Amino acid sequence: MWDSIVIGAGQAGLSTSFHLHRLGVSHLVLDANARPGGAWQHRWDSLTMSDVHGVADLPDAPLPATHGPEAANTFVPAYFTDYETRNDLAVVRPVVVRAVHDEGEALRIEAEDGRTWHARTIVNATGTWRRPFVPYYPGREDFAGEQLHTVEFGDVERFRGRRVLVVGGGASAVQFLGMLRPLTETLWVTRREPVWRTDEFDQDAGREAVALVEERVRQGLPPRSVVSVTGLMLRPQEQEAARLGAYERRPMFSRIERDGVRWADGTFEPVDVILWATGFRPDVEHLAPLGLRSPLGGIQLGDTTSTSTTAVADPRVQLVGYGPSASTIGANRAGRVAARAVARRLEQAGAQAS
Repeated sequence: MWDSIVIGAGQAGLSTSFHLHRLGVSHLVLDANARPGGAWQHRWDSLTMSDVHGVADLPDAPLPATHGPEAANTFVPAYFTDYETRNDLAVVRPVVVRAVHDEGEALRIEAEDGRTWHARTIVNATGTWRRPFVPYYPGREDFAGEQLHTVEFGDVERFRGRRVLVVGGGASAVQFLGMLRPLTETLWVTRREPVWRTDEFDQDAGREAVALVEERVRQGLPPRSVVSVTGLMLRPQEQEAARLGAYERRPMFSRIERDGVRWADGTFEPVDVILWATGFRPDVEHLAPLGLRSPLGGIQLGDTTSTSTTAVADPRVQLVGYGPSASTIGANRAGRVAARAVARRLEQAGAQAS
């Protein structure tokens, strides 16, 4: 039996594995991807390192210098690959975890291909990429054009000359509009009026934003994204799209029709593409057999640390890359916190057994 199983080998999972190794905790990392790189390997080809909001250094491994034009979906996976190799991290892939069950002393981790592992603790680091969220609107199935989610964005050139409706009020929607509007005509709709940040986003502002998200998971509420409390900002490369009117937002339409969308007041706009930049949900369905969700709909985290990763319903379970740690900087910190929590749990269990 393993002391711990880490599920997921993105930034949070690799950070956790590094710290578990330092603490002498026997563990494996199970990764659903066929190769290193976490969700980064699936990002669209036109996303370069100058476009991303920042990738934090993995523990004891400064990010290699980048000149900006490198594609993020090759640069970051190469960094992760080197990190796994140099630190001799025990990653098994591809493994898609189907369910985690409580067997008393142990947790049983079941893969979709039938393989199983047993561990005294688990650290869930599965992120959100495999659970894209698309809201339902009447008529969606009748649309004759193309509908796609962020995960399917691909090459920006595919949209040239096509009228694109971008749905969503987050950072991805802002980035897509920045790339698309210089190439083609766009429309932007959101459920709520976007909140733009005009002041500097410094370290104090970042800590305040993370604290707001963290408070939700401490209460057992479903987590919100960090950007939902930081507000939106335009980068220099998005100024041309802004000049062209890309960020003149409209409220949500009421239904989708064959050739476009219609609002409640009867207004109709023809579109060729609907791009759902509507975010993701935490990839935690495999944890359902453990009954971790609170009555408020989220997995409540809380212990004596200021940044907790411990599931209140079962302290053998740690969650990283969830809620406040769903960012590269937050994931690194959460990996350290989770590893220490695992070590404490194992010490407590050992003391009780003796």
